Amino acid sequence: MVADKIRVLIVDDSAVVRQTLKSILSSDPEIEVMATAGDPYVAAERIRDQIPDVITLDIEMPRMDGLTFLGKIMSQHPIPVVICSSLADEGALSTLKALEYGAVEIITKPKLGTKQFLEDSRIELCQAVKAAAQARVRTLGPSHIVEPKLTADAVLAPAAHAMVETTEKIVIIGASTGGTEALKTLLEALPSDAPGIVIVQHMPELFTRAFANRLNGLCDITVKEAESNDSVIRGRALIAPGNHHLLLKRSGARYYVEIKDGPLVCRHRPSVDVLFRSAARYAGKNAVGVIMTGMGDDGARGMLEMKEAGAVTIAQDEESCVVFGMPKEAIKLNGVSEVLPLEAIAGAIFKYGR
Repeated sequence: MVADKIRVLIVDDSAVVRQTLKSILSSDPEIEVMATAGDPYVAAERIRDQIPDVITLDIEMPRMDGLTFLGKIMSQHPIPVVICSSLADEGALSTLKALEYGAVEIITKPKLGTKQFLEDSRIELCQAVKAAAQARVRTLGPSHIVEPKLTADAVLAPAAHAMVETTEKIVIIGASTGGTEALKTLLEALPSDAPGIVIVQHMPELFTRAFANRLNGLCDITVKEAESNDSVIRGRALIAPGNHHLLLKRSGARYYVEIKDGPLVCRHRPSVDVLFRSAARYAGKNAVGVIMTGMGDDGARGMLEMKEAGAVTIAQDEESCVVFGMPKEAIKLNGVSEVLPLEAIAGAIFKYGR
């Protein structure tokens, strides 16, 4: 007999989507779809009857859009919300706004396709709901104090001959649930000459580009969605494109990235483990690994490999995580050199990135 199931309320204006989501979620023995709603007004009535553990929410709906509804939920009665969105350029920015409002995860609406596509969608959807059920939901408003921009002049080595040296430090980061806002906090604290950074954030295709563009407008460093053969250089962060794995490679003194297709690894594509393992192989002691908020164990084994290869490895602490799963698993494997609150990670990057 399964213990308390995760009760889910599905909110979407499409009857077909509601039925598809209900069918997929109901196939997991740990999840129960308690109700569905065609718009936020019906959803509000459902919530009055029974409080769900998780809400899946569309952004574009009649009568009241998903962002407005999300804002009301998070300010009045915070409930973990998973945004279930279509792949549309104009919708990507609104969806990212939802993460600022307190949504804990973005997933792509499943659509009819190959059997493998539907199976991947099932894994990602059920995983997202389970992560949301564990998430530490915060009300609207600043959830942390962002430390002032750190000046690296006295800490970091001059970058003029960085790529001539083979000891150039690079930073490898993995994050999942809650990671978009955590990464924003971290990257905003970095100066323009920070070490080169490579990031896997679990996020659907297309949204990673919008996410990278948003961060690029906020940060002193340059942030872009990674493309194959992009160099890893000071002052730039590369974010794995959704639905593709990202690997670190090296040619002489030059670090660069490679984009690859392939199966889900640790239930994810991109996978943190894939990136971390490539960093262990090609960067070794020149890497600083950071594992941040997220559910599951993606990245734990890869971080252990990085540590064994001589890298400094950092885990975000439980208090500052939305979900402590990924850092916790890396710590359990003894793959972590240091456990730090989110606000202290930028300083550690300077310390070890010299």
